[in-house]
Amino acid sequence: MLGAPKKGNLSVLVTQAASYAEVYAAFRWSLPERYNIAWDVCDRHAAEPGKVALIHEQPDGAVRRYTFDEIQRCANRLANVLTTLGLVQGDRVMLLLSQNPATAFAHVACWKAGFVSVPTSVLFGVDALEYRLNHSGARVLITDAANAPRIQTLRERVPTLENVLLIDGEDSHAASVWELMQRASDSFHTLALTPDTPAFLSYTSGTTGWPKGALHGHRCMIGHMPGLEVLYDFFPREGDLLWSPADWSWIAGLMDVLMPAWFHGKPVLVYHTAGFDAEQALFMIGRHQVRNVLLTPTVLKLMRIVPDACRRFDVRLRSIISGSEAVGRDLLEEMSARLDVTINEGFGQTECNVVLGNCAGLNHMKVGSLGVAMPGHIAAVVDNAGVPLGPGELGNLAFKRPDPVMLLKYWEDGAATAEKFAGDWLITGDLTVADGDGFFWFKGRSDDLIKSSGYRIGPSEIEDAIGRHAGVMRAAVIGVPNRERGEIVKAFVVLRPGQVGSEELKEEIRLSVRDRLAKHEYPREIEFVDALPMTTTGKVMRRELREREKRRGESR
Repeated sequence: MLGAPKKGNLSVLVTQAASYAEVYAAFRWSLPERYNIAWDVCDRHAAEPGKVALIHEQPDGAVRRYTFDEIQRCANRLANVLTTLGLVQGDRVMLLLSQNPATAFAHVACWKAGFVSVPTSVLFGVDALEYRLNHSGARVLITDAANAPRIQTLRERVPTLENVLLIDGEDSHAASVWELMQRASDSFHTLALTPDTPAFLSYTSGTTGWPKGALHGHRCMIGHMPGLEVLYDFFPREGDLLWSPADWSWIAGLMDVLMPAWFHGKPVLVYHTAGFDAEQALFMIGRHQVRNVLLTPTVLKLMRIVPDACRRFDVRLRSIISGSEAVGRDLLEEMSARLDVTINEGFGQTECNVVLGNCAGLNHMKVGSLGVAMPGHIAAVVDNAGVPLGPGELGNLAFKRPDPVMLLKYWEDGAATAEKFAGDWLITGDLTVADGDGFFWFKGRSDDLIKSSGYRIGPSEIEDAIGRHAGVMRAAVIGVPNRERGEIVKAFVVLRPGQVGSEELKEEIRLSVRDRLAKHEYPREIEFVDALPMTTTGKVMRRELREREKRRGESR
C-alpha cells in the first residue's frame, strides 16, 4: 500500500494488459489514510544508498549526480531550518526558482513538514510577484541572487513575507540557505499527513481577473501517476531517465516530469539555460541518454528544423509526451518519424492534470486527438448545466469528481471554486467533441485563455499592465493564431487624448508589460484603435475582437 516508506518499486499503479480497455477497466484508486508525497518521492528511495535522483549538468559542463539519500538529507536540513524560522503546518513557502537541485529538495522539505510550497516562475515581473506573494500569504521566499533585487523592490508591500533565503550568492537583505542548512540537523521525521492535506499552491492564468491559486493536496501525486505511466508508455522501465525543458515552476515540469520520475525512483536530467536551444537540447538528450521527455508543440517545432537529429546526437528516446496546446496531426506525424518514437498527445490543466491521453504502447491512439480518459479518471462532454452530451455534440470537456488529481479548491476564492463545477463535473473551459470510441477532439476555448508556446496566459493582468502606461486609456488582449507558437498575444489599445500611436510607443508598451509581468506575456502585436467593442455593462467583448481577427485572416 502507498503511504509509508518501502523498498523497491512496488508502487506501479497501472498494470499493462492486452488492450487499453482492459487497463482502464481494471484500475481502482487506493488512497491510504495517511500519506505524504515526501515518503513516495524521496524517503523510500533513500533507503538504497547511491541511487541516483538528479543528473545536474552545470554551466561549465561539469556533471554532478545527486542521490536520493543526499536529497533526503538536504530536505531534512531545510525542513528543520523552516521550522526554526517559526513556520507551522499549512504555512506557505514561495519557491522563486528555475530548474535547480535546490528547487527539487525545497519542495520535498516543505512537504515533509506540512508546509505548502508555492512554485513560481522566475519569468514573472514585480507586479506578478507582488500579487502572488500577497495572495498566497507566503511567510518565506526561497530564490537566487539573480532574482533577489526584484524582491527587495516590493518587500515593503508584502507584509506577510518574513524571510528571504538565497540558494547562491550573497545579499544583505537575505540569508544563505546553505549556511542555515549547515547548522541544521540532517534528521527530520516526515509528518504522517492525510491525502487531502494541502501540499502545493500553483497559480493558473486568470481569464476574468488576476490568476487564481489552485490548491492541491498530497493525494495529487498519486492522482498524476496512472496517466503518466500510460503516457510514458508504461513507465517505469529499466534505464528510464526523464527530462523536459518545462520549468519546475509550472505544474507540467514539477508534476509531469520531476516528481513522477522520483515516485518511481528514476533519475531526472537538470540543466538551465537562458533560452531554449534545440541543438543543445538534442545534444543533452544524447549525451545523457535520456529516454523519456515531455516536449511542448513549440519545442517540437524548433526541433523540427534540426536535420538528422537522432544520428547526429545519438538520440534514443523511448517515450515522448506532448500537449499544453493543440499539437496538430502534421507535427505529430513528422516529429514521431524524425525522433523515431510515437508521440503521445495528452491533456491536463493546473486544476486537473494528466487526465486524457493517447496510448502508443497499446496502439490505442488517434493522431491529433486529445486522447481518451486515463485510468481512474472519468471524462465527458457536458452542457453548461453539467448534462452529458452524445458523440459528435460540441460541449464542455469535463471530469467527474471525486478524483485525487483535482484541486482541493481555489485559494481564498470559494465563489470561483463553486463556478468551476457543474454538479460533480469539473469544467475545463475547453470545447470538445467525443467520438464513438471515446476519443476527445479539441475545438476551441469557452473563455479568453491564450495558449502560447506551451504557456497558458490570461488577458486580464496584461490589460491591467498596459493600462498603467501613461498614454493608454483602455486595452483589450486576445490570442491570435501563430504558426510557431500556436497563438501570440495581441493587444488592442485606445490611447488617451493627445497621444499619437507610433512604433516607438508600441515598443514602450511591450517593455512595460515585460518588466511588470513576464517575458512570455508581453503583446507581440499591438493595434491602436479608436474604441473597443463593449457590452452595455461596460465589459470588453474579446470574442468580437477574435472574430474580427478571424475575418481578417480569411480575407488575406
